[in-house]
Amino acid sequence: MPDMNRIMDIATSGLRAQRTRMTVTASNIANAQTTRTESGGPYRRRDPVFETERVGSPFASALERRLRAVSVSRIQADARDFVTRYLPNHPDADEEGLVRFPNVNLVEEQANMVSASRGFQANLLVMQKVRGMAEALLKIGQ
Repeated sequence: MPDMNRIMDIATSGLRAQRTRMTVTASNIANAQTTRTESGGPYRRRDPVFETERVGSPFASALERRLRAVSVSRIQADARDFVTRYLPNHPDADEEGLVRFPNVNLVEEQANMVSASRGFQANLLVMQKVRGMAEALLKIGQ
């Protein structure tokens, strides 16, 4: 059976991953109208890429060998096309009056934020339950 520290480590990895997801989503929302970046062109929306990591040792029980923590392996740019609008007076308009805006969809970003927030809350709940179980175990020994 996995020990409580290992369970806390897994929940902590989930908290870190969801925090990163919320940070990236906030950056996407903040830059939804950024038409010019340091690298040139509009802001390109980003997504965190999650990967699992083995938690148990190769000599652990069958259950413990299946345990996985989560980590953010990288932040990748979204390859979808930019949104083009006709705004001839905009400083970033091309010769045809078209301006390229970021490929950020605010509804999608809000859904990502809600999902990340719920994932964060779920991992916090796991940590609270484990702490409650540990406290109950200590009371048994008294």
